[in-house]
Amino acid sequence: MDIVATPTFKYFLSYSGVKLPLNMVSPIAPDALENRNTYFRAGFDAAGRMITCEKIVYGEVELRHAYHYRPDGRLARAHIDMAGEETEILFDENDVGAARSL
Repeated sequence: MDIVATPTFKYFLSYSGVKLPLNMVSPIAPDALENRNTYFRAGFDAAGRMITCEKIVYGEVELRHAYHYRPDGRLARAHIDMAGEETEILFDENDVGAARSL
């Protein structure tokens, strides 16, 4: 049985660009979250790769991304859940993604 380490969470105001995984910008200290209505919570693995990203709005998850990587560190799959609408994007060896609704 593989043991998966608990991700390290960091918090951000927003992201930039459209490429996956999302590029998080404007870090927020955890103690500043109580004054925010909207923010992003990103989980990182031991290699520093983002494995989850959630948009939190008034305490509820509005958008969630989960990322899975190849052994070489390149993105293999992204699972996106936007208010119950789920999409999976599979990336080929040339980093080209193909999406399908779940």
